[in-house]
Amino acid sequence: MLSLLVLLIYWQVSSFNFTNFDDNIYVTQNEHVMQGLTWTGIAWAFISTGASNWHPVTWMSHMVDCHLFGLDSGAHHLSSVFLHLANSILLFVALRAMTGRQGLSWLVAALFAVHPLHVESVAWIAERKDVLSTFFGMLALVTYWHYARLPGRLRYALVTIAFVFGLLAKPMLVSLPILFLLLDYWPLGRLGDFNSSSSDVTLKRAFFEKLPLFALSVASCVVTFIVQQTSGAVKTLEIFPLGVRLANAVWVYGNYIIKTFWPARLACFYPHPGTTIPMWQIIISAIALFLVTAFAVVKRRQAPYLFTGWLWYVITLLPVIGLVQVGKQGMADRYTYLPHIGLFIAIVWGCDQCIESVCRRLQVQLPRAVCAFLGCLVVSVLVVVAHGQTGYWRNDISVWERAIAVTRNNAVAHYNLGTTLATQGDIEAAISHLKSAVRIDPRKHEAYANLGAMLGEKGEYEAAARYLTTAVKLRPRNPLYRANLGIALVRLGRSSEAIPHLRFALRIHPQDEDCRQALAEAVEQLRRRNVGVK
Repeated sequence: MLSLLVLLIYWQVSSFNFTNFDDNIYVTQNEHVMQGLTWTGIAWAFISTGASNWHPVTWMSHMVDCHLFGLDSGAHHLSSVFLHLANSILLFVALRAMTGRQGLSWLVAALFAVHPLHVESVAWIAERKDVLSTFFGMLALVTYWHYARLPGRLRYALVTIAFVFGLLAKPMLVSLPILFLLLDYWPLGRLGDFNSSSSDVTLKRAFFEKLPLFALSVASCVVTFIVQQTSGAVKTLEIFPLGVRLANAVWVYGNYIIKTFWPARLACFYPHPGTTIPMWQIIISAIALFLVTAFAVVKRRQAPYLFTGWLWYVITLLPVIGLVQVGKQGMADRYTYLPHIGLFIAIVWGCDQCIESVCRRLQVQLPRAVCAFLGCLVVSVLVVVAHGQTGYWRNDISVWERAIAVTRNNAVAHYNLGTTLATQGDIEAAISHLKSAVRIDPRKHEAYANLGAMLGEKGEYEAAARYLTTAVKLRPRNPLYRANLGIALVRLGRSSEAIPHLRFALRIHPQDEDCRQALAEAVEQLRRRNVGVK
């Protein structure tokens, strides 16, 4: 049934294209990946910091796809689908083994399998790292259950190996050792209550038992931060002050829960709201976050599933909540992929206990078939919504038009849609979207540069030079920007201004014939005016 649900939603991706949203970085324009799985490629994967991440296992997974399928985008998509399917089944197996509750475990796995917020992780080829790291995380979960039943070095080694592979796919798994501690409390029951002396192991012993895993997590965090900091992906406090980050983090915790229950207006990119979040929403989110956390801790004996599930959700979101701001997004659907498991556990087990409590008070017995029907009804609705959401990932046009339709002031969406339309020959529409991008984000240098290049091709050199001048001011050492600006200035007869830009570009790319020809024209223009050129 889990397999059927996943395939009902995602089989359509077998006809989907690559997108211009990082798929080019990971596959279609990556020479190392397109060569397939080779020893040279494997060595490159371990030293590469491309895409502002260090994730060699993810690189190798894309290499395997290229080795087997070439650039067949449908096959690349289906690889992610089957990883997601494997994750859903492994989650069901792990929960059933740990809790002994088959029906509830299946419902949690089904919600994980079909929830629309997970579409981004599955249908976006560049986000292979999400489903891949979670696959190893689920393997670690299963092997940890075996270790908890009968501790031993070999079983601990298997947990560690799965954890390492998960970290090498995506560092999102850094919180896994803490999740193991939560599972020790419930459902494994290794800790009993924190103050109980009858538990299998003490909290101190359980913590020290996981020290090697914590050490791996710390190492992964350090490497990831260094790579992202070096690549410029980490935003400074000047761009996103600490107060703005804290406000957005609190607000996002609540927003993810709202989208869990009402998964509407989903987009591939949500611009960071900055200081525009209403204060009342921040206050309500902060109060709710505090109250639910406090309730989960206080009621940990009566509702241990709530303690484990809620803290799973809160803790696993911490690395991506924006306290360390990477990129310009305020939130992302893909960030819920692993945290949702804890939230679904709390919801499903909580609903089951509430139904039992109500039936006890009313002295009635609710048939299991009714509960099963209600669960399947919820899953069926989510399947329909997820199927529709998946359809937006068909190509670049649909994914970016959807993002513009459901978000406001989305410079990234306008820019990417503009560049897509330009490649398809719709220059006027492309220019319109690129102008929207620079209006929303005046520091988006790529949009200025593309606008200048397009206007230059249309012969509107005055406007082209204006946009390209801004692009050069924002990125003065970009040779392409300098070359295009130089060419536009030559066309305007402003040769003395053009020459420094053209010479700068040629120092970096001496084989650029267009740039060399423009420089020759500029020199000739000055010669005719009897002006010496040094």
